[in-house]
Amino acid sequence: MSIKQKRLDADLARLEALPPAGLRLAWEEQEGSATPNIGAALLRRLLAQRLQERRLGGLSAVIARELDRAAAAPGSAVSPPPRITLTPGARLIREWQGRTIAVEVIEGGFVWEGKSRRSLSEIAREVTGAHWSGPRFFGLTRNG
Repeated sequence: MSIKQKRLDADLARLEALPPAGLRLAWEEQEGSATPNIGAALLRRLLAQRLQERRLGGLSAVIARELDRAAAAPGSAVSPPPRITLTPGARLIREWQGRTIAVEVIEGGFVWEGKSRRSLSEIAREVTGAHWSGPRFFGLTRNG
């Protein structure tokens, strides 16, 4: 462990031992502003974060910008991944237990083994014999 890390660990341990009044004083000294109206446990964590940022560096500009963008997204804290749009003529290929499953996208559905199907889930269920999310089975979602 480096000397820098040992000093940081010691300073963090001192923060843990401070009573609430000591935490408020440490905030005012470090930040040069009035202490936020929060509990001692949260103030202690905030002081520890600021101390680590000063010693080790804060977030990169790219990460800070991404977090700001996510916070500004309407309706949620994190914007959802873009939806994949399947256009007629596209082919989905998946290998399952040594067998290649090739599905063609058509207007209003899919063709697999020469037969028209309404959904990918229907095809995935026929292939596996179990209930599957079709988009997940064919790797169209982040979870798959």
